[in-house]
Amino acid sequence: MEIQQLRYFLALAEIGNFTRAAEKCSVSQPALSQQIINLEKELGHKLFHRLGRRAVPTEAGATFLERTRRILSEVDDATKEMSDSPSLDRRITVGSIATLAPYLLPGLIARCRTRFPNLQINVQEDFRINLVHGVIEGELDLAVVSLPANEPQLHVEPLWEEPLLLVTGKNHPLADRKQITAADLAHEVFVLLGSSSSLTAQVQAFCGDHDFEPKIGFRCSQVATVKALVAIGAGVSILPRVARAPEDEASLVYLTLADANPVRKLAVIRHLQRYQSRGAEQFLTLLRERAGELMAA
Repeated sequence: MEIQQLRYFLALAEIGNFTRAAEKCSVSQPALSQQIINLEKELGHKLFHRLGRRAVPTEAGATFLERTRRILSEVDDATKEMSDSPSLDRRITVGSIATLAPYLLPGLIARCRTRFPNLQINVQEDFRINLVHGVIEGELDLAVVSLPANEPQLHVEPLWEEPLLLVTGKNHPLADRKQITAADLAHEVFVLLGSSSSLTAQVQAFCGDHDFEPKIGFRCSQVATVKALVAIGAGVSILPRVARAPEDEASLVYLTLADANPVRKLAVIRHLQRYQSRGAEQFLTLLRERAGELMAA
């Protein structure tokens, strides 16, 4: 049994198609098929049901899949650990939710360039569900997400809690109110991020806790778009405090509620079984420092 056979097997199990699995592995489809046949002969079990163009793991294949993932994870970690010399450049891939990445990562990368000049950081900005998947599949070394993150494969390190603030335009009727309660938002139109956003889920949960369903008039893919629509009076929104910028003062008002203090809890996640390189530890050192600063702010 060869490591490359296991990589072919894993690719086929995850993709479910011989042609696309071969493309991912940069081999011809017949070559990949032959290696799968060789593996099945060696194990004495059929690993896949061939259903037209689809390949679906058999019961034996599903059992072998979990073991294969562990084996390849150990092999990759061993290779990484052996090459993780202080004299070599280090590279990590870090993920972050989109409502945090532009406010957190540029500053951290700047610090890394000063403190750890050999550390190269690649960044992936995405929704929480995709970041969790990336960490589990080994595509990301670390990811900063909002909680909860309950997947059993993950190590979760809470970092800080951040207030969520009501945002209105300067001319909105709520902007000059001395006291605003959660109930006052029941009839307002909300400008929110898309349904895949963890922040949107938190806003909807907050509204549900106060016995109303938010009227969502606009769904956006970027915080900047949310702010622009709120600024012209299209609706209100709830955004994390970190998103508040000095230039917002001309058109937006950030408010706290008199009867509620919504927050989001942020954490860094990594795979429980993944080797944590020196580069990852260096990044975590700076991330923890920044988290302490944000908690004290």
